[in-house]
Amino acid sequence: MSPVLSGVLQLLALVAALALAHIPLGNHMARVYSSGTHWRVEKWIYKGIGADPDTEMRWPAYLRGVLAFSLAGVLFLYLLQRLQGVLPGSLGFASIDPDQAFNTAASFVANTNWQSYYGEQAMGHVVQTAGLAVQNFVSAAVGIAVAVALVRGFARSRTGELGNFWADLVRGVVRVLVPIAAVGAVVLVACGVIQNFSGIHEVGQFLGAPQQWNGGAVASQEVIKELGTNGGGYFNANSAHPFENPTPFTNLFEIFLILLIPVSLTRTFGVMTGSVRQGYAILGTMAAIWLSFVALMMWTEFAHHGPALQAAGGATEGKELRFGIGGSSLFAVTTTLTSTGAVDSFHSSYTGLGGGITMLGMMLGEIAPGGVGSGLYGMLVMAVVAVFVAGLMVGRTPEYLGKKIGTREIKFAACYILITPALVLVFTAAALALPTPGDSMTNSGAHGFSEILYAYTSASNNNGSAFAGLNADTQWFNTTLGLAMLLGRFLPMVFVLALAGSLARQQPVPATAGTLRTEKPLFAGLLAGAVLIITGLTYFPALSLGPLAEGLAA
Repeated sequence: MSPVLSGVLQLLALVAALALAHIPLGNHMARVYSSGTHWRVEKWIYKGIGADPDTEMRWPAYLRGVLAFSLAGVLFLYLLQRLQGVLPGSLGFASIDPDQAFNTAASFVANTNWQSYYGEQAMGHVVQTAGLAVQNFVSAAVGIAVAVALVRGFARSRTGELGNFWADLVRGVVRVLVPIAAVGAVVLVACGVIQNFSGIHEVGQFLGAPQQWNGGAVASQEVIKELGTNGGGYFNANSAHPFENPTPFTNLFEIFLILLIPVSLTRTFGVMTGSVRQGYAILGTMAAIWLSFVALMMWTEFAHHGPALQAAGGATEGKELRFGIGGSSLFAVTTTLTSTGAVDSFHSSYTGLGGGITMLGMMLGEIAPGGVGSGLYGMLVMAVVAVFVAGLMVGRTPEYLGKKIGTREIKFAACYILITPALVLVFTAAALALPTPGDSMTNSGAHGFSEILYAYTSASNNNGSAFAGLNADTQWFNTTLGLAMLLGRFLPMVFVLALAGSLARQQPVPATAGTLRTEKPLFAGLLAGAVLIITGLTYFPALSLGPLAEGLAA
Protein backbone atom coordinates (compact mmCIF):
# COMPACT_ATOMS: atom_id res chain seq x y z
CA MET A 1 0.00 0.00 0.00
CA SER A 2 1.34 3.42 -0.91
CA PRO A 3 2.04 5.88 1.92
CA VAL A 4 -0.42 8.39 0.47
CA LEU A 5 -3.23 5.81 0.29
CA SER A 6 -2.44 4.71 3.84
CA GLY A 7 -2.77 8.29 5.06
CA VAL A 8 -6.10 8.76 3.26
CA LEU A 9 -7.52 5.51 4.68
CA GLN A 10 -6.51 6.54 8.19
CA LEU A 11 -8.28 9.85 7.68
CA LEU A 12 -11.46 8.13 6.48
CA ALA A 13 -11.44 5.67 9.40
CA LEU A 14 -11.01 8.52 11.86
CA VAL A 15 -13.88 10.54 10.39
CA ALA A 16 -16.16 7.48 10.48
CA ALA A 17 -15.36 6.75 14.14
CA LEU A 18 -16.02 10.37 15.13
CA ALA A 19 -19.31 10.37 13.21
CA LEU A 20 -20.46 7.30 15.14
CA ALA A 21 -19.55 8.81 18.54
CA HIS A 22 -20.73 12.37 17.90
CA ILE A 23 -24.45 12.03 18.65
CA PRO A 24 -24.45 9.61 21.61
CA LEU A 25 -21.64 11.37 23.47
CA GLY A 26 -22.99 14.83 22.67
CA ASN A 27 -26.42 13.87 23.95
CA HIS A 28 -24.89 12.31 27.05
CA MET A 29 -22.99 15.50 27.91
CA ALA A 30 -26.14 17.58 27.37
CA ARG A 31 -27.95 15.35 29.90
CA VAL A 32 -25.02 15.54 32.34
CA TYR A 33 -24.95 19.34 32.41
CA SER A 34 -28.75 19.70 32.45
CA SER A 35 -29.40 17.15 35.20
CA GLY A 36 -30.84 18.24 38.53
CA THR A 37 -29.75 15.12 40.40
CA HIS A 38 -26.42 14.28 42.03
CA TRP A 39 -24.73 10.92 42.27
CA ARG A 40 -23.73 9.66 45.70
CA VAL A 41 -20.00 9.96 44.96
CA GLU A 42 -20.60 13.53 43.78
CA LYS A 43 -22.37 14.38 47.05
CA TRP A 44 -19.32 13.09 48.95
CA ILE A 45 -17.08 15.38 46.90
CA TYR A 46 -19.33 18.41 47.44
CA LYS A 47 -19.35 17.74 51.16
CA GLY A 48 -15.57 17.39 51.20
CA ILE A 49 -14.98 20.72 49.46
CA GLY A 50 -17.83 22.52 51.21
CA ALA A 51 -19.74 23.41 48.05
CA ASP A 52 -23.50 23.70 47.53
CA PRO A 53 -24.08 22.29 44.01
CA ASP A 54 -27.64 23.62 43.77
CA THR A 55 -26.74 27.30 44.16
CA GLU A 56 -26.95 29.15 40.86
CA MET A 57 -24.06 31.51 40.10
CA ARG A 58 -23.84 34.72 38.14
CA TRP A 59 -20.76 35.14 36.02
CA PRO A 60 -18.54 36.88 38.65
CA ALA A 61 -19.19 34.07 41.15
CA TYR A 62 -18.63 31.42 38.48
CA LEU A 63 -15.34 33.11 37.54
CA ARG A 64 -14.23 33.26 41.18
CA GLY A 65 -14.81 29.53 41.42
CA VAL A 66 -12.70 28.90 38.30
CA LEU A 67 -9.84 31.12 39.50
CA ALA A 68 -9.87 29.91 43.12
CA PHE A 69 -9.82 26.25 42.11
CA SER A 70 -7.07 26.82 39.55
CA LEU A 71 -4.94 28.84 41.98
CA ALA A 72 -5.20 26.00 44.49
CA GLY A 73 -4.10 23.61 41.76
CA VAL A 74 -1.04 25.70 40.91
CA LEU A 75 0.03 25.93 44.56
CA PHE A 76 -0.52 22.20 45.22
CA LEU A 77 1.37 21.07 42.13
CA TYR A 78 4.21 23.52 42.79
CA LEU A 79 4.64 22.27 46.37
CA LEU A 80 4.43 18.64 45.27
CA GLN A 81 7.34 19.16 42.87
CA ARG A 82 9.39 21.12 45.39
CA LEU A 83 8.94 18.30 47.95
CA GLN A 84 9.56 15.45 45.52
CA GLY A 85 12.96 14.59 47.02
CA VAL A 86 11.38 13.54 50.32
CA LEU A 87 8.27 11.86 48.91
CA PRO A 88 7.91 8.08 48.55
CA GLY A 89 8.04 6.76 44.99
CA SER A 90 10.36 9.56 43.86
CA LEU A 91 12.68 7.00 42.15
CA GLY A 92 15.61 8.87 43.62
CA PHE A 93 14.88 12.05 41.67
CA ALA A 94 15.63 15.37 43.36
CA SER A 95 13.13 18.14 44.00
CA ILE A 96 12.34 20.32 40.99
CA ASP A 97 13.99 23.75 40.77
CA PRO A 98 11.70 26.70 41.61
CA ASP A 99 11.47 28.17 38.09
CA GLN A 100 10.78 24.81 36.48
CA ALA A 101 8.29 23.86 39.22
CA PHE A 102 6.40 27.10 38.56
CA ASN A 103 6.45 26.51 34.81
CA THR A 104 5.18 22.94 35.16
CA ALA A 105 2.48 23.86 37.70
CA ALA A 106 1.23 26.70 35.50
CA SER A 107 1.43 24.46 32.45
CA PHE A 108 -0.69 21.57 33.73
CA VAL A 109 -3.27 23.73 35.51
CA ALA A 110 -3.67 25.83 32.36
CA ASN A 111 -4.29 22.65 30.29
CA THR A 112 -1.11 23.44 28.34
CA ASN A 113 1.29 20.70 29.51
CA TRP A 114 4.38 22.41 28.15
CA GLN A 115 7.36 20.41 29.43
CA SER A 116 10.89 21.81 29.70
CA TYR A 117 12.19 18.65 31.39
CA TYR A 118 12.77 14.97 30.59
CA GLY A 119 9.79 13.25 32.19
CA GLU A 120 11.48 9.91 32.75
CA GLN A 121 14.51 11.63 34.31
CA ALA A 122 12.80 14.21 36.51
CA MET A 123 9.37 13.15 37.82
CA GLY A 124 8.69 10.27 40.23
CA HIS A 125 5.52 8.22 40.50
CA VAL A 126 3.81 10.47 43.06
CA VAL A 127 4.25 13.68 41.07
CA GLN A 128 3.25 11.94 37.82
CA THR A 129 0.05 10.39 39.21
CA ALA A 130 -1.12 12.53 42.16
CA GLY A 131 0.04 15.74 40.50
CA LEU A 132 0.18 15.72 36.71
CA ALA A 133 -2.45 13.06 35.97
CA VAL A 134 -4.97 14.62 38.37
CA GLN A 135 -4.52 18.02 36.74
CA ASN A 136 -5.10 16.41 33.34
CA PHE A 137 -8.60 15.52 34.53
CA VAL A 138 -9.57 18.67 36.39
CA SER A 139 -8.10 21.22 33.97
CA ALA A 140 -10.07 19.58 31.16
CA ALA A 141 -13.21 19.66 33.30
CA VAL A 142 -12.70 23.39 33.93
CA GLY A 143 -12.58 24.04 30.19
CA ILE A 144 -15.81 22.11 29.60
CA ALA A 145 -17.49 23.93 32.49
CA VAL A 146 -16.71 27.36 31.02
CA ALA A 147 -17.99 26.26 27.61
CA VAL A 148 -21.21 24.96 29.16
CA ALA A 149 -21.65 28.26 31.02
CA LEU A 150 -21.47 30.13 27.70
CA VAL A 151 -23.96 27.72 26.15
CA ARG A 152 -26.33 28.42 29.05
CA GLY A 153 -25.86 32.12 28.35
CA PHE A 154 -27.33 31.57 24.89
CA ALA A 155 -30.03 29.17 26.11
CA ARG A 156 -31.31 31.15 29.12
CA SER A 157 -33.12 34.48 29.19
CA ARG A 158 -33.86 37.25 31.69
CA THR A 159 -31.44 35.84 34.26
CA GLY A 160 -27.74 36.30 34.85
CA GLU A 161 -27.33 32.81 36.32
CA LEU A 162 -25.03 30.39 34.50
CA GLY A 163 -25.23 27.27 36.67
CA ASN A 164 -22.89 26.11 39.41
CA PHE A 165 -19.17 25.81 38.70
CA TRP A 166 -18.54 23.14 41.34
CA ALA A 167 -21.35 20.95 40.02
CA ASP A 168 -20.14 21.37 36.45
CA LEU A 169 -16.56 20.59 37.44
CA VAL A 170 -17.40 17.45 39.41
CA ARG A 171 -19.86 16.13 36.84
CA GLY A 172 -17.36 16.65 34.05
CA VAL A 173 -14.81 14.51 35.86
CA VAL A 174 -17.11 11.83 37.29
CA ARG A 175 -19.63 11.37 34.49
CA VAL A 176 -17.63 12.22 31.35
CA LEU A 177 -13.85 12.03 31.67
CA VAL A 178 -13.32 9.15 34.11
CA PRO A 179 -15.60 6.60 32.36
CA ILE A 180 -14.13 7.25 28.90
CA ALA A 181 -10.58 7.32 30.26
CA ALA A 182 -11.08 3.99 32.05
CA VAL A 183 -12.18 2.27 28.85
CA GLY A 184 -9.47 3.98 26.81
CA ALA A 185 -6.74 2.96 29.25
CA VAL A 186 -7.78 -0.70 28.95
CA VAL A 187 -7.59 -0.42 25.15
CA LEU A 188 -4.10 1.11 25.33
CA VAL A 189 -2.81 -1.53 27.76
CA ALA A 190 -4.21 -4.26 25.50
CA CYS A 191 -2.29 -2.72 22.60
CA GLY A 192 1.05 -2.58 24.43
CA VAL A 193 1.17 0.68 26.41
CA ILE A 194 2.78 0.03 29.80
CA GLN A 195 0.99 0.44 33.14
CA ASN A 196 2.99 -0.27 36.29
CA PHE A 197 4.86 1.30 39.20
CA SER A 198 8.23 -0.33 38.64
CA GLY A 199 11.49 1.38 39.44
CA ILE A 200 14.45 2.20 37.24
CA HIS A 201 15.98 -0.78 35.44
CA GLU A 202 18.59 -1.37 32.77
CA VAL A 203 17.30 -2.33 29.33
CA GLY A 204 20.55 -2.85 27.45
CA GLN A 205 23.56 -1.16 25.93
CA PHE A 206 23.37 1.94 23.79
CA LEU A 207 26.49 3.42 22.18
CA GLY A 208 28.67 1.43 24.57
CA ALA A 209 26.94 2.55 27.76
CA PRO A 210 24.03 1.05 29.76
CA GLN A 211 20.61 2.52 29.09
CA GLN A 212 18.07 2.80 31.87
CA TRP A 213 14.30 3.26 31.83
CA ASN A 214 11.72 3.58 34.54
CA GLY A 215 8.19 2.28 34.33
CA GLY A 216 5.07 4.10 35.35
CA ALA A 217 1.29 4.40 35.12
CA VAL A 218 1.63 5.41 31.49
CA ALA A 219 -1.59 4.12 29.92
CA SER A 220 -3.83 5.86 32.47
CA GLN A 221 -2.00 9.15 31.93
CA GLU A 222 -1.73 8.74 28.17
CA VAL A 223 -5.47 8.34 27.73
CA ILE A 224 -6.43 11.45 29.71
CA LYS A 225 -3.67 13.55 28.19
CA GLU A 226 -5.29 12.94 24.79
CA LEU A 227 -8.94 12.82 25.88
CA GLY A 228 -8.61 16.05 27.87
CA THR A 229 -6.52 17.72 25.14
CA ASN A 230 -3.69 18.14 27.64
CA GLY A 231 -0.65 16.68 25.88
CA GLY A 232 2.04 16.17 28.52
CA GLY A 233 4.01 12.97 27.97
CA TYR A 234 5.22 10.54 30.60
CA PHE A 235 8.43 10.29 28.57
CA ASN A 236 10.36 13.06 26.86
CA ALA A 237 9.60 11.64 23.40
CA ASN A 238 5.87 11.97 24.21
CA SER A 239 3.58 10.03 21.88
CA ALA A 240 6.51 9.05 19.68
CA HIS A 241 7.75 6.79 22.50
CA PRO A 242 6.83 3.11 22.02
CA PHE A 243 5.81 2.81 25.69
CA GLU A 244 3.19 5.53 25.09
CA ASN A 245 2.20 4.86 21.48
CA PRO A 246 3.45 1.51 20.20
CA THR A 247 1.50 0.82 16.99
CA PRO A 248 -0.25 2.55 14.08
CA PHE A 249 -3.59 1.55 15.65
CA THR A 250 -2.78 3.22 18.99
CA ASN A 251 -1.64 6.28 17.04
CA LEU A 252 -5.00 6.54 15.29
CA PHE A 253 -6.84 5.75 18.54
CA GLU A 254 -5.05 8.59 20.32
CA ILE A 255 -5.98 11.01 17.54
CA PHE A 256 -9.58 9.84 17.96
CA LEU A 257 -9.39 10.53 21.71
CA ILE A 258 -8.08 14.05 21.07
CA LEU A 259 -11.01 14.93 18.80
CA LEU A 260 -13.76 12.99 20.58
CA ILE A 261 -15.03 15.50 23.16
CA PRO A 262 -14.44 18.74 21.16
CA VAL A 263 -16.39 17.30 18.21
CA SER A 264 -19.19 15.96 20.44
CA LEU A 265 -19.54 19.22 22.35
CA THR A 266 -21.01 20.82 19.22
CA ARG A 267 -23.90 18.36 19.56
CA THR A 268 -24.19 19.26 23.25
CA PHE A 269 -24.40 22.92 22.24
CA GLY A 270 -27.17 22.22 19.74
CA VAL A 271 -29.20 20.13 22.18
CA MET A 272 -28.90 22.59 25.09
CA THR A 273 -29.88 25.57 22.93
CA GLY A 274 -32.79 23.70 21.37
CA SER A 275 -31.44 23.72 17.81
CA VAL A 276 -29.21 20.84 16.78
CA ARG A 277 -28.80 22.45 13.36
CA GLN A 278 -26.89 25.28 15.04
CA GLY A 279 -24.51 22.65 16.41
CA TYR A 280 -24.06 21.16 12.97
CA ALA A 281 -23.20 24.59 11.55
CA ILE A 282 -20.44 25.03 14.14
CA LEU A 283 -19.22 21.45 13.56
CA GLY A 284 -19.22 21.96 9.79
CA THR A 285 -17.04 25.04 10.13
CA MET A 286 -14.61 23.24 12.42
CA ALA A 287 -14.49 20.20 10.12
CA ALA A 288 -13.86 22.29 7.00
CA ILE A 289 -10.88 24.02 8.59
CA TRP A 290 -9.48 20.77 10.03
CA LEU A 291 -9.77 18.87 6.74
CA SER A 292 -8.16 21.74 4.84
CA PHE A 293 -5.21 21.77 7.22
CA VAL A 294 -4.82 17.97 7.00
CA ALA A 295 -4.82 18.14 3.19
CA LEU A 296 -2.25 20.94 3.15
CA MET A 297 -0.01 19.17 5.65
CA MET A 298 -0.05 15.90 3.74
CA TRP A 299 0.63 17.73 0.50
CA THR A 300 3.63 19.64 1.78
CA GLU A 301 5.11 16.59 3.57
CA PHE A 302 4.51 14.07 0.76
CA ALA A 303 5.24 16.27 -2.26
CA HIS A 304 8.20 18.30 -1.02
CA HIS A 305 10.80 18.79 -3.74
CA GLY A 306 14.36 17.54 -3.55
CA PRO A 307 15.86 14.24 -4.75
CA ALA A 308 16.45 12.82 -1.24
CA LEU A 309 12.89 13.54 -0.11
CA GLN A 310 11.43 12.21 -3.34
CA ALA A 311 13.46 9.01 -3.05
CA ALA A 312 12.20 8.52 0.51
CA GLY A 313 8.62 9.11 -0.54
CA GLY A 314 8.34 12.43 1.26
CA ALA A 315 9.76 14.40 4.18
CA THR A 316 10.49 11.49 6.55
CA GLU A 317 12.99 13.25 8.80
CA GLY A 318 11.80 13.38 12.41
CA LYS A 319 8.86 11.02 11.81
CA GLU A 320 8.35 7.56 13.24
CA LEU A 321 8.43 4.93 10.47
CA ARG A 322 5.77 2.87 12.24
CA PHE A 323 3.31 5.77 11.80
CA GLY A 324 4.48 7.06 8.44
CA ILE A 325 4.06 10.51 6.95
CA GLY A 326 0.27 10.22 6.79
CA GLY A 327 -0.21 9.25 10.43
CA SER A 328 2.33 11.83 11.60
CA SER A 329 0.75 14.61 9.54
CA LEU A 330 -2.72 13.72 10.82
CA PHE A 331 -1.46 13.76 14.42
CA ALA A 332 0.44 17.05 13.96
CA VAL A 333 -2.56 18.90 12.54
CA THR A 334 -4.93 17.47 15.14
CA THR A 335 -2.72 18.28 18.09
CA THR A 336 -2.12 21.89 17.00
CA LEU A 337 -5.72 22.60 15.99
CA THR A 338 -6.69 21.47 19.49
CA SER A 339 -5.02 22.56 22.71
CA THR A 340 -3.38 19.16 23.09
CA GLY A 341 0.33 19.55 22.40
CA ALA A 342 1.04 15.81 22.30
CA VAL A 343 3.39 14.92 19.45
CA ASP A 344 4.28 11.71 17.65
CA SER A 345 6.93 13.35 15.47
CA PHE A 346 9.53 16.13 15.59
CA HIS A 347 7.76 19.30 14.45
CA SER A 348 11.05 21.12 14.04
CA SER A 349 11.97 18.65 11.28
CA TYR A 350 8.85 19.31 9.23
CA THR A 351 9.22 21.25 6.01
CA GLY A 352 9.14 25.02 6.37
CA LEU A 353 5.54 25.20 5.18
CA GLY A 354 4.59 22.18 7.29
CA GLY A 355 5.93 23.88 10.41
CA GLY A 356 3.98 26.98 9.44
CA ILE A 357 0.77 24.95 9.22
CA THR A 358 1.23 23.69 12.78
CA MET A 359 1.82 27.24 14.00
CA LEU A 360 -1.16 28.65 12.10
CA GLY A 361 -3.37 25.95 13.61
CA MET A 362 -2.53 27.24 17.09
CA MET A 363 -2.81 30.86 16.00
CA LEU A 364 -6.39 30.33 14.87
CA GLY A 365 -7.16 30.00 18.57
CA GLU A 366 -7.32 26.21 18.40
CA ILE A 367 -11.00 26.17 17.52
CA ALA A 368 -11.14 23.52 14.78
CA PRO A 369 -12.35 21.65 16.75
CA GLY A 370 -10.19 23.09 19.51
CA GLY A 371 -9.46 22.01 23.04
CA VAL A 372 -11.91 20.38 25.42
CA GLY A 373 -14.35 23.22 26.10
CA SER A 374 -12.02 25.97 24.91
CA GLY A 375 -12.56 25.07 21.26
CA LEU A 376 -16.33 25.43 21.54
CA TYR A 377 -16.32 28.70 23.46
CA GLY A 378 -13.63 30.09 21.15
CA MET A 379 -15.67 29.26 18.06
CA LEU A 380 -18.83 30.71 19.63
CA VAL A 381 -16.99 33.96 20.30
CA MET A 382 -15.93 34.02 16.64
CA ALA A 383 -19.56 33.34 15.69
CA VAL A 384 -20.58 36.44 17.65
CA VAL A 385 -18.04 38.46 15.66
CA ALA A 386 -19.21 36.95 12.35
CA VAL A 387 -22.84 37.79 13.14
CA PHE A 388 -21.82 41.33 14.06
CA VAL A 389 -19.98 41.77 10.74
CA ALA A 390 -22.97 40.39 8.83
CA GLY A 391 -25.27 42.80 10.66
CA LEU A 392 -23.10 45.74 9.67
CA MET A 393 -23.20 44.69 6.02
CA VAL A 394 -27.00 44.59 5.86
CA GLY A 395 -27.64 47.50 8.21
CA ARG A 396 -29.59 45.76 10.99
CA THR A 397 -28.97 44.83 14.59
CA PRO A 398 -27.04 41.55 14.62
CA GLU A 399 -28.63 38.60 16.41
CA TYR A 400 -27.35 35.13 17.28
CA LEU A 401 -29.63 32.43 18.69
CA GLY A 402 -32.21 35.08 19.46
CA LYS A 403 -29.79 37.30 21.40
CA LYS A 404 -28.85 40.77 20.22
CA ILE A 405 -25.14 41.37 19.73
CA GLY A 406 -24.66 44.92 20.93
CA THR A 407 -21.76 47.10 21.98
CA ARG A 408 -21.23 45.28 25.26
CA GLU A 409 -21.12 41.83 23.70
CA ILE A 410 -18.79 42.77 20.88
CA LYS A 411 -16.38 44.43 23.32
CA PHE A 412 -16.12 41.20 25.29
CA ALA A 413 -15.57 39.24 22.06
CA ALA A 414 -12.92 41.70 20.84
CA CYS A 415 -11.02 41.53 24.11
CA TYR A 416 -11.10 37.75 23.95
CA ILE A 417 -9.66 37.75 20.43
CA LEU A 418 -6.89 40.28 21.16
CA ILE A 419 -5.46 38.72 24.33
CA THR A 420 -3.62 35.75 22.82
CA PRO A 421 -1.98 37.57 19.87
CA ALA A 422 -0.78 40.27 22.26
CA LEU A 423 0.85 37.67 24.52
CA VAL A 424 2.46 35.82 21.60
CA LEU A 425 3.88 38.85 19.82
CA VAL A 426 5.01 40.80 22.90
CA PHE A 427 6.80 37.85 24.51
CA THR A 428 8.37 36.81 21.18
CA ALA A 429 9.65 40.34 20.58
CA ALA A 430 11.06 40.53 24.12
CA ALA A 431 12.83 37.17 23.77
CA LEU A 432 14.44 38.19 20.48
CA ALA A 433 15.44 41.62 21.78
CA LEU A 434 17.23 40.32 24.88
CA PRO A 435 20.62 38.58 24.55
CA THR A 436 20.15 35.77 27.10
CA PRO A 437 17.19 33.97 25.46
CA GLY A 438 19.12 33.94 22.20
CA ASP A 439 21.64 31.56 23.75
CA SER A 440 18.90 28.92 23.85
CA MET A 441 18.45 28.93 20.07
CA THR A 442 20.15 26.05 18.29
CA ASN A 443 19.32 27.48 14.86
CA SER A 444 19.77 30.92 13.37
CA GLY A 445 17.82 32.79 10.73
CA ALA A 446 14.19 32.08 9.91
CA HIS A 447 14.14 28.68 11.63
CA GLY A 448 15.54 30.11 14.86
CA PHE A 449 12.86 32.79 14.78
CA SER A 450 10.25 30.08 14.21
CA GLU A 451 11.45 28.24 17.33
CA ILE A 452 10.82 31.29 19.51
CA LEU A 453 7.53 32.18 17.81
CA TYR A 454 6.31 28.59 18.10
CA ALA A 455 7.16 28.42 21.81
CA TYR A 456 5.14 31.50 22.78
CA THR A 457 2.33 30.62 20.36
CA SER A 458 2.11 27.19 21.99
CA ALA A 459 2.19 28.59 25.52
CA SER A 460 -0.25 31.46 25.02
CA ASN A 461 -2.76 29.24 23.19
CA ASN A 462 -2.37 26.54 25.88
CA ASN A 463 -1.15 23.97 23.36
CA GLY A 464 2.12 22.69 24.82
CA SER A 465 3.88 21.26 21.77
CA ALA A 466 7.29 22.62 20.78
CA PHE A 467 9.68 22.83 17.85
CA ALA A 468 12.15 21.19 20.25
CA GLY A 469 15.17 22.90 18.76
CA LEU A 470 14.88 25.47 21.56
CA ASN A 471 16.41 24.97 25.00
CA ALA A 472 13.48 26.24 27.07
CA ASP A 473 14.78 25.04 30.44
CA THR A 474 16.14 28.42 31.51
CA GLN A 475 14.90 30.91 34.07
CA TRP A 476 13.77 33.28 31.32
CA PHE A 477 11.73 30.77 29.36
CA ASN A 478 10.38 28.88 32.38
CA THR A 479 9.12 32.14 33.87
CA THR A 480 7.82 33.92 30.79
CA LEU A 481 6.26 30.83 29.26
CA GLY A 482 4.60 30.08 32.61
CA LEU A 483 3.13 33.59 32.69
CA ALA A 484 2.00 33.30 29.07
CA MET A 485 0.23 30.02 29.85
CA LEU A 486 -1.64 31.38 32.86
CA LEU A 487 -2.63 34.64 31.17
CA GLY A 488 -3.54 32.85 27.94
CA ARG A 489 -5.81 30.45 29.81
CA PHE A 490 -7.62 32.57 32.35
CA LEU A 491 -7.86 36.07 30.85
CA PRO A 492 -9.97 34.79 27.91
CA MET A 493 -12.21 32.97 30.40
CA VAL A 494 -12.98 36.29 32.07
CA PHE A 495 -14.46 37.67 28.86
CA VAL A 496 -16.18 34.40 27.92
CA LEU A 497 -18.03 34.31 31.23
CA ALA A 498 -18.79 38.03 31.09
CA LEU A 499 -20.24 37.51 27.61
CA ALA A 500 -22.28 34.56 28.90
CA GLY A 501 -23.70 36.64 31.73
CA SER A 502 -24.61 39.47 29.36
CA LEU A 503 -26.41 37.10 26.99
CA ALA A 504 -28.27 35.29 29.78
CA ARG A 505 -29.81 38.56 30.97
CA GLN A 506 -31.36 39.32 27.58
CA GLN A 507 -34.88 38.59 26.51
CA PRO A 508 -34.93 36.51 23.29
CA VAL A 509 -35.71 38.37 20.09
CA PRO A 510 -38.14 36.56 17.74
CA ALA A 511 -36.76 35.63 14.35
CA THR A 512 -38.02 37.67 11.38
CA ALA A 513 -37.59 37.54 7.62
CA GLY A 514 -34.46 39.67 8.00
CA THR A 515 -32.78 37.48 10.64
CA LEU A 516 -29.53 35.89 9.53
CA ARG A 517 -30.00 32.11 9.37
CA THR A 518 -26.97 30.99 11.37
CA GLU A 519 -27.65 27.28 10.83
CA LYS A 520 -27.10 27.56 7.06
CA PRO A 521 -23.93 26.81 5.04
CA LEU A 522 -23.70 30.50 4.13
CA PHE A 523 -23.10 31.42 7.76
CA ALA A 524 -20.63 28.57 8.19
CA GLY A 525 -18.63 30.00 5.28
CA LEU A 526 -18.82 33.49 6.77
CA LEU A 527 -17.62 32.12 10.12
CA ALA A 528 -14.68 30.26 8.57
CA GLY A 529 -13.73 33.39 6.63
CA ALA A 530 -13.85 35.52 9.77
CA VAL A 531 -11.57 33.05 11.59
CA LEU A 532 -8.99 32.95 8.81
CA ILE A 533 -9.02 36.67 8.01
CA ILE A 534 -8.72 37.84 11.61
CA THR A 535 -5.89 35.39 12.26
CA GLY A 536 -4.17 36.14 8.98
CA LEU A 537 -4.19 39.89 9.54
CA THR A 538 -2.85 39.42 13.08
CA TYR A 539 -0.09 36.87 12.52
CA PHE A 540 0.88 37.08 8.85
CA PRO A 541 3.77 39.52 9.38
CA ALA A 542 5.29 37.23 12.04
CA LEU A 543 4.74 34.11 9.92
CA SER A 544 6.40 35.78 6.95
CA LEU A 545 9.59 36.23 8.99
CA GLY A 546 9.70 32.60 10.06
CA PRO A 547 8.07 29.56 8.41
CA LEU A 548 6.96 31.33 5.22
CA ALA A 549 10.45 32.72 4.61
CA GLU A 550 11.98 29.31 5.32
CA GLY A 551 9.51 27.49 3.11
CA LEU A 552 9.95 29.85 0.16
CA ALA A 553 13.75 29.74 0.49
CA ALA A 554 13.70 25.94 0.33
